[in-house]
Amino acid sequence: MTDHAALAEEYGTPLFVYEADTIAAQYTGLRQRLHPAMDVFYSLKANPNLALCGQLRALGAGAEVSSLLELTTAREAGVPPGDIVFPGPGKSREEIAACLDAGIYAIICESFEELELVDELARERGVRARVALRVNPAFAVKGSGLTMGGKPRQFGIDESQLFALPGLRLAHLRVVGVHVYLGTRILDEAVIAENTRRILTLAERLAAHLDFPLEFVDVGGGLGVAYFDGERDLSVARLTDLVNPVVADFHDRHRSTRLIMELGRYLVAPAGTYLVRVRYVKTSMGERFAVTDGGTHQHMAAVGIGSFVKRDFPLRLLGRPADGPLARWTVTGPLCTPNDTLARAAELPDLRRGDLLGVLRSGAYGPSASPTLFLGHGHPAEVLVRDGVGHLIRHRDQVADLLRQQRSLVTTGGDPR
Repeated sequence: MTDHAALAEEYGTPLFVYEADTIAAQYTGLRQRLHPAMDVFYSLKANPNLALCGQLRALGAGAEVSSLLELTTAREAGVPPGDIVFPGPGKSREEIAACLDAGIYAIICESFEELELVDELARERGVRARVALRVNPAFAVKGSGLTMGGKPRQFGIDESQLFALPGLRLAHLRVVGVHVYLGTRILDEAVIAENTRRILTLAERLAAHLDFPLEFVDVGGGLGVAYFDGERDLSVARLTDLVNPVVADFHDRHRSTRLIMELGRYLVAPAGTYLVRVRYVKTSMGERFAVTDGGTHQHMAAVGIGSFVKRDFPLRLLGRPADGPLARWTVTGPLCTPNDTLARAAELPDLRRGDLLGVLRSGAYGPSASPTLFLGHGHPAEVLVRDGVGHLIRHRDQVADLLRQQRSLVTTGGDPR
């Protein structure tokens, strides 16, 4: 078992700690039961740390990236271009050019104007770009924590608009697939299976209508993990029992079509713990407060980002035995905002200055989805535990790091430079 107290002592707090064994268990547990026709791609947006990407690549995962940095990270992590796809509603010319120059598996286009820009840049390079159409379907996801389709969205091209086209002909594009991402944090296996079936059916219909080869279908993913009371983790056995027949039926008709499932949160969230140190304890109008050195500037997901219901992530006292009965605590960070609250009603033992707390299931959407520069605190350190040994995989931001990219227009004497 990982000695979080020792890691906090060695690397300081706040600190993100990731467990390599848990990441491997999440990936292989699903991969071993999932139909072999379905590839698993890691969504870097969940946690773009190079070491985590490298581990998942070593396990066999491809990469779904949505920025130039994510594309570069995936390549640095050893992901070959043929195992990279690039969605995103607002790609820059630089990003599209980088995709073309790298020769990635497919650029997933989300508007007609984007298709025209990809065509233009491909023409300049004398190549035909492999693209997929991201479809905003007429149907909506069921049981999703955050809906990504089925409504007016910046994501994808409306199903009705695509089926209204007589065809799609751009000289320097090769349309090869369909991508649909309906939602995230889905915890119902039957919903995932039904969404997969509907996406595959839509892809077949669209490829037939626009007359392009259906070389691949990206069914999104959205597999959730349990954070809150009353939730349960997905059963891999039940999930694959329901999804595999859907995949097998499609695969029997389309033997050469590659199928992709994007997974981010599912793979890395259970592997992470956000370690914070209690700086002060106090009461206010009868309510217990523990003020820590870490907060929402580094872990915005803990306040319920992407969720309509603001509930507490699992929180534990680490490093010493619990004393006395449990009581309700509000656990906050150091920021000058009442929103900087890691937990509002955490059942914890009596806390004291110096206590170490761990916010569990924090491997996804931590610093990368948080305002780390708020009040100038910066990015925390990150550690990956492999074979019982902690490895520093990102240094903590220092004041000098944060000032290095800024420029003053005034000298110390007050004269403009």
